[in-house]
Amino acid sequence: MSKYFKAKIIANNPINKNHNLLVLTANNISGDFTPGQFYMVGTDNSYDPLLKRPFSVFKKDSGSLQFLYRIKGKGTEKLSQMKKGTGISLLGPLGNGYPMPGKNYVPILIAGGIGIASLFPLVEKLGKKAYLFYGGRTKDELIMMDELKDIPKELIISTDNGSLGKKGTVINALNNFLSRQPSAISHQLIYACGPTPMLKAVSKLALKKRINGYISMEENMACGVGACLGCVVKTKHGYKRVCKEGPVFKIKDIVW
Repeated sequence: MSKYFKAKIIANNPINKNHNLLVLTANNISGDFTPGQFYMVGTDNSYDPLLKRPFSVFKKDSGSLQFLYRIKGKGTEKLSQMKKGTGISLLGPLGNGYPMPGKNYVPILIAGGIGIASLFPLVEKLGKKAYLFYGGRTKDELIMMDELKDIPKELIISTDNGSLGKKGTVINALNNFLSRQPSAISHQLIYACGPTPMLKAVSKLALKKRINGYISMEENMACGVGACLGCVVKTKHGYKRVCKEGPVFKIKDIVW
């Protein structure tokens, strides 16, 4: 059940020049959480910017929340400057999460850049059952590599410029992997989060290979609770709000 509450910053550390890890503590963090859900986080105590920002949960326990975020725009720039001990307001958890795969399915996770923030708790939950594809334009977009390397059954890294892992897009790596395993395709299930062009390419490939799965849509959210209709996406069942009916949707339902 989502709720509004106050928390305190216990760490807000740079991961690299473009990304930070925010760690918050509070006595009343709601207990129920599904990988893929998000919180609306106040990025400043002023009214500029006025609105909270949506962040996927990177890690959570009974007394703390961790968020990975990319510093991009006024809100996240101000957030990156907030110090240890500062109070901060949150609303969440919000949206729906990733459904767990059946026992006979092989989960294939695809993360693009900061999309790993949404998928990381699912990777932790699935452990050695999962194959994780993680890609970015350069190695600077791939974060938390040390935390990831021993969790999934296999971690396949790719960068567009070849600065880390295989040279090429994460879609290239995924396609090569799927092409080598035609007999198991009916027992695979895809989960993906990342930039919209990546999600579109993943969806097209999944449909071509007749693989079911889920994508977490990254749209600009204003209210986070479905009231403003600012984050709608087109589906086979009409327009749906990413913050309310999403952010996780079935691949086969999205109309690109």
